[in-house]
Amino acid sequence: MFSIFKKKKRARIDLSGLVTDMHSHLLPGIDDGSPDTDTSLQLISGLQELGYRKFITTPHILWDVYQNDANTIGAAYQELQQAAQLKYNSAVPLTAAAEYFLDEHFDELLQNNVPLLTLHKNWVLVEFSFVTTPLNFKDKLFNMQMKGYQPVLAHPERYLYFMSDRKWYDELKDAGCYFQLNILSLAGYYGKASLQLAHYLIGKKYVNLLGTDCHHFRHLNTLRNAHNIMEPIASLLDSGQLLNPAL
Repeated sequence: MFSIFKKKKRARIDLSGLVTDMHSHLLPGIDDGSPDTDTSLQLISGLQELGYRKFITTPHILWDVYQNDANTIGAAYQELQQAAQLKYNSAVPLTAAAEYFLDEHFDELLQNNVPLLTLHKNWVLVEFSFVTTPLNFKDKLFNMQMKGYQPVLAHPERYLYFMSDRKWYDELKDAGCYFQLNILSLAGYYGKASLQLAHYLIGKKYVNLLGTDCHHFRHLNTLRNAHNIMEPIASLLDSGQLLNPAL
């Protein structure tokens, strides 16, 4: 006997249209991401299976916790590439930038004209506190621009204090900020509020970039099974507003 209720066919997870994952924590042992080279290589392999061909990995620079700079990031990058050569006799298609927390250390970097690690050309990935609205964040972003950098705001949908006052998104966009959405938010990984804000930003046509923000295997496994992400990603790709494929 045939059921009159047909199961909805689940979309295959295929992120190849994005080409590049521009937000991740795949370098070994320097932040809360991958702890070692074996884990890094496994995570990269898993993301490649989902369709990614290039990676711009972005370890945290948050001075109270992760005191990274070009030297620590460069050393971890070289360690990973050497491990890939030994294991696969090939380099991994990965470059290294950073995710800068907008703290006093970041202000000092700008004041002292220390070159920032960029995603692409002059693009710099920055993040806010998840707990409270950062003080003077518009001034900080303006100072970046005055130094010739293009701010890319990481996961704006995760700053839940914007939920009750969404005009901040308009002001950040008017100030010239690019928005990078976490794909995990579309999967509901961070909760209902972040999912709602993610769809709100998509509806406003404010999303410029998508990233996995992959730290560990829980993130990778969520992506492998998040069949609901394909429809909004396909819509964003069709709109032509996503910049990932050009990276």
